[in-house]
Amino acid sequence: MFGVATARRRLHQLIIVLYLCAMLGSVAMVAGPAYNDYTISRDPGRGIATVTGVGMTHTSVDYQDEEGRFHSPQRGLLYPSGLGDGQQVWVTYAKSNPDIVKVEGRGWRLAIIPALSVGVVSTVIAAAAWLGVNALGKRRRTQVRKFTSRSRESKP
Repeated sequence: MFGVATARRRLHQLIIVLYLCAMLGSVAMVAGPAYNDYTISRDPGRGIATVTGVGMTHTSVDYQDEEGRFHSPQRGLLYPSGLGDGQQVWVTYAKSNPDIVKVEGRGWRLAIIPALSVGVVSTVIAAAAWLGVNALGKRRRTQVRKFTSRSRESKP
């Protein structure tokens, strides 16, 4: 169908695309929270919230805004680490969008370490895959050379 060099080049291209997607994800892990914090800081409100559920990826809260309305954001609470069911915490929210709510005093900088971790692990995996593709290509070329040199030697 196509040669070893073409297959190796396509695998390298695939590794680059996947690596760039992982790096974009790492940047988004910081940019998203930074934008949410910016939105909150433009029109902040403050309230006390009760944690109603803690899951692996989502922490639910109910809180009352400054006008007395109750909110239960669908996407949950930003920066919820260390919270438990029934706990009450001060939250800051965007008055323009009360679904954007975070634990008071916490911010986007908490996302830097997880984003860096994803970046480092992605880099290690991409480098290993790149080297693995190169090693397979070299091994394949060596096998082809041995085969062609044997076939030349066996001809009269």
